[in-house]
Amino acid sequence: MKLLIAMMSHETNTFSPVPTPLTRFGNGAAPPEGDQALFEISGRALAMGGMLAVAQAAGAEIVTPIAAGAPPSGPVDDNAYEYICHLICEQAAGCDGVLLELHGAMVTETLEDGEGTLLTRLRQLYPDMPIGVALDMHANVYPAMVDNSTIITGFQTYPHIDMFQTGERAALALLAFMRGEIQPVTRWGNCPMLPHVMRQGTDDMPNKALQQRVAEMEAGEAVAVSLFTGFPHADIYNAGLSVVVTTDNNPALAEALRDELLEMAWAQRAAFVYQVTSLPDSVAAAETAANASGEGPVILLDHYDNTASGGTMDTTEVLREILRQGLEDVAVFAIYDPIAVAELIAVGVGQDATVDLGARFHLDALAQQSTPLTVSGQVRLISDGKFVVSGPMGTGSAINMGPTVVLDTGKVQIIVISRHFEPYDLGCFTSLGIDPLKKRFLMLKSRIHYRATFKPIAKELIECAGLGVCTSDYNQLKFGQVRRPIYPLDNINSDKLSQGFPQDN
Repeated sequence: MKLLIAMMSHETNTFSPVPTPLTRFGNGAAPPEGDQALFEISGRALAMGGMLAVAQAAGAEIVTPIAAGAPPSGPVDDNAYEYICHLICEQAAGCDGVLLELHGAMVTETLEDGEGTLLTRLRQLYPDMPIGVALDMHANVYPAMVDNSTIITGFQTYPHIDMFQTGERAALALLAFMRGEIQPVTRWGNCPMLPHVMRQGTDDMPNKALQQRVAEMEAGEAVAVSLFTGFPHADIYNAGLSVVVTTDNNPALAEALRDELLEMAWAQRAAFVYQVTSLPDSVAAAETAANASGEGPVILLDHYDNTASGGTMDTTEVLREILRQGLEDVAVFAIYDPIAVAELIAVGVGQDATVDLGARFHLDALAQQSTPLTVSGQVRLISDGKFVVSGPMGTGSAINMGPTVVLDTGKVQIIVISRHFEPYDLGCFTSLGIDPLKKRFLMLKSRIHYRATFKPIAKELIECAGLGVCTSDYNQLKFGQVRRPIYPLDNINSDKLSQGFPQDN
């Protein structure tokens, strides 16, 4: 048995000005191919890692054309997309099956549905090829994804701490089909709703209950069940919540399970809407929380500028308010600013410096723009920005933040990086000599993934509405391509989904 196993993963924020060339898929270089891809992904807590583990245990011959995973950003460069697709399609020749870690929310310069286009090409080239796919929970599902796959599994946790297991689920189901043990039948549908990302965490209701029901269904009669909350910062037709259910030759059951989940989600649509608090009030609340009893740092979450949702990671509004209100003993992760990093490295460790931080990108999608923040302090540390993840999300992944500097104002330690990275692992501080447990405040440019390791140590969480293309205020964005009506952009009062909403493949 010969299996092709590959990764093509990108969550595209169509409002983001951050470019997505091929090098973004490879930690600053070309993404690994062939034996290097196999070496770098084996054992890592990624969906492709789970697929490899199942294939290796089955004694399969494995082909790994590429492992291309990029942090979220703007639309993918067409040349990069074509390069990745060509390798996968070409090397699938002679294989008995294909397993792909995709994302489900990839938009290119010319395509709304990058994953569906790849899968369509594979199906056209190899009409009878068994194809198993693992998708992120934030997938925006299109018909071509479902029509051209044999099996689809999706993450059931957010933060995504089940990526490896999701890959295993896809691989085990595909192998069962290839052995003739099951006959997969898939049904899917979507809701006319754009759940706010800040309301999608699986330790929060309603997604907690939805994903628990998903797991129950999959542990019972279904082969695979996935509820995708969707990625709303993509102005594309099919953005939003969807459900994919696969059963063993039982279409009626697949339809019933699908409809149950869609109705559950629709009934809770108001709970998926995020309520915004003003930035000055949030920062003031952080000071109050720090003065209360209890252990651990207070986390100020700069969630409008999260790089793992396509944010530029260089807006300065939350940091500016922290400095204005005089908060002390703060560690900030991070401001993305390669120009400032170079200037601070030239100054040298132990030296005083004044630098203009941030606001290097123009936020075309927003009316308001961030402005550079002039900061004075001492260069405390210069680092290559590399460490290995030890926490539960992406365990074993090699992180490269690029040349990195810690600038200390006396009250605030600001980490300045030259490659985008969301702070979902304590290593982003500890690798730079900062103990996050000993800080009074941590400012994190994150949304939900920080919870994987920072929530357990936090005294309290304060959500800060700053500025950025990951805004939780949909009124700041112009949606022109998403299907309408859609909630909450439109006030849909019907208690039940209309007959037209579920979309069977």
